[in-house]
Amino acid sequence: MAEERRKRTNRQTVYETLRRQVLTMQLQPGAALSENELAATLGVSRTPVRESLILLAEEGLVQVFPQVGSFVSRVDPVRVADAQFLREAVELTALDELPAELDETLLADLDENLRRQDVPGIEVEDFFTLDEEFHLGLLRLSGHAAAWATVSAAKGHLDRARRLGLHDATPPAINATQHRAILTAVRSGDLPAARSAMRLHLRAVFADVERIRERSPELFASNGATTPVRRNIVVWD
Repeated sequence: MAEERRKRTNRQTVYETLRRQVLTMQLQPGAALSENELAATLGVSRTPVRESLILLAEEGLVQVFPQVGSFVSRVDPVRVADAQFLREAVELTALDELPAELDETLLADLDENLRRQDVPGIEVEDFFTLDEEFHLGLLRLSGHAAAWATVSAAKGHLDRARRLGLHDATPPAINATQHRAILTAVRSGDLPAARSAMRLHLRAVFADVERIRERSPELFASNGATTPVRRNIVVWD
């Protein structure tokens, strides 16, 4: 039983590590994935790597091509739109269910979060973490924090698009300003303004995707089939 538990822990650790590397772009869209190389890097056998790649393929973050290999999937605008639709539905509904009396402790936490977002020269990953915590904090205000796990599990492609936007299209300061507008409306009880500010904020990713896609189309899935081919090395045309 101890051995089985160790294997499960190993598999979960490898899966979480690889998923994080895909979402943070350490493993770039289109990158070839070698089970042997990943196993050596992570210090594990090939089995947990293979099992993790299968799980990531089920999420659409990895694509496996028979006789060719496994690759990090390109960012799929359709999946981005689907995840954004889910996120908007959850977060706007949560705003509708805010109590008349807001929890002052949770509001103070959100204020502190915004203060940290304003730190000059903040790193993208640090800001992304604060961004996630801010939106989770708003769900806590409405009593629906548990819904965040479902949203997070579905938004892998969306998170990669958001990171691309933070790096290349919409800097953290703009997002922080949008967050502040949402919280100001929430605190004043102006639900229509809060919903409008939230919708504007969440949908900004679409403009980011279009701008980045024009400049770097190789990062995104195309409408047609995109199958890697073997030459001297494995590449993705």
